[in-house]
Amino acid sequence: MRDPTTTELPDLQTCEQARLSRDARFDGLFFTAVTSTGIYCRPVCPAPPPRRENITYYANAAAAEAAGFRPCLRCRPELAPRNDVLRRGDSSVAQALRMIDAGMLEQHSLADMARHLALSDRQLRRLFVARLGATPMQVHSTRRLLFAKQLLSETALPITQIALASGFRSLRRFNAAFQSAYQLAPRTLRKRPGAGAGADKVLLLRLGYRPPYDFAALLDFLRARALPGLEQVDDVSYARAIGSAERPAWLHVSAMGQGEHALRLALHGVAPTDLQGVVTRVRRMFDLDADPHAIAAVLTRDAQLRPLLRRHPGLRLPGAWDGFELAVRAVLGQQISVAAARTLAQRLLHAHGPRITLAAAAALEHLFPSAATLADIDPATLGVSRMRAATLHALACAVRDGMVDFEPARTLDAWETRWVALPGIGAWTAHYIALRALSHPDAFPANDLVLRRAAAEDARALSAKAMGARAEAWRPWRAYAVMHLWRNAALSGRST
Repeated sequence: MRDPTTTELPDLQTCEQARLSRDARFDGLFFTAVTSTGIYCRPVCPAPPPRRENITYYANAAAAEAAGFRPCLRCRPELAPRNDVLRRGDSSVAQALRMIDAGMLEQHSLADMARHLALSDRQLRRLFVARLGATPMQVHSTRRLLFAKQLLSETALPITQIALASGFRSLRRFNAAFQSAYQLAPRTLRKRPGAGAGADKVLLLRLGYRPPYDFAALLDFLRARALPGLEQVDDVSYARAIGSAERPAWLHVSAMGQGEHALRLALHGVAPTDLQGVVTRVRRMFDLDADPHAIAAVLTRDAQLRPLLRRHPGLRLPGAWDGFELAVRAVLGQQISVAAARTLAQRLLHAHGPRITLAAAAALEHLFPSAATLADIDPATLGVSRMRAATLHALACAVRDGMVDFEPARTLDAWETRWVALPGIGAWTAHYIALRALSHPDAFPANDLVLRRAAAEDARALSAKAMGARAEAWRPWRAYAVMHLWRNAALSGRST
């Protein structure tokens, strides 16, 4: 039967067909709870399908756990991509989910989060139960425990460090929460075949996605903009330096292979307390939680976009690791080519980025300079034009002083308003930053010349006003339409 409290499920017939055929396109879009066993599974679970009368469908793992079900140890619900449709957009629930992902409830109360959204905590709980079938705290708790379950299953981290990595401040509380939710002790998972794989300093994790996923196209985009010394991008993988000058680390992302719908994340030297934040940022950077079919359902209504989506059905948003870094690079890229912007960014990196030494990744030798660092540098020494240097200095000061930020809870309109108030920042720059630093699905740099040419039906570029009017039909996925048009322009040699 279908859970009547949850409103975000596919229709019952679709759920039935998807679970019986183990359709990976629906992985994470719903979960199958089995009333006879008390277990909930992904639709791709390889176990024999239960009888229909024993099934209850839930739209997310938190709702299933709130109803008293435990995660399957065979299909491992912690590996399912999230239903990102709810997290994308400007609704209160979407903003709150992004805040939970950013760790808001690790340090603050539910009342604090509700006030940030101009709601009462009671209103926020009611919205969550109506939309998700679970309260904000239940969503937060499920997120922590499933991440701990993945670390227990896939790494050799000591259980004490896993407790810290998943947001618990004491081992006792972690053990009690895990036992209460899953009716087994954390150490039990270490007895399972394959548990404990990995080394103390290198953690290997699987990050799932829904097919189709065009990893090659995303790497092409990142490779054209990669900064030597900070990043390495080849045909099959992405690597970059992260962390701080005092404790540098690095990550490496590649495809899992063997037909798995997942990326392989290797983390080197990352502190346990930083693990969940790093994984969250990588998932956003590689747009792993997008639902390509929900996006295509809107964009294929456009006759020009339809063949582009058929050609590249798994195109995703290329996120950025760090918001400030992306903002600086966006300013450097104003009205010049990608190659020229990369040259300017590399010059800035080598002149002002902290030097680091990574024994296993000698080519990664810089971190990007912080806002505080660039704010203290004489703009005349930045090696760019006077006007661009002034914009960079104003940007660095604004980020350092909290005048602008990269908070995930901002609405797109509020984001644009704050950013265009800075000198030298226009709508194009604000929306480009939102597209990549926030991975906002509706960000739309309407003034982009390549975009206006690509969308035109003849040789003349559309005006920004006409471009904006044309894109109204693409909401709430305008950013994905941008990527398809940019990709097509690049392949046809019409981009710069």
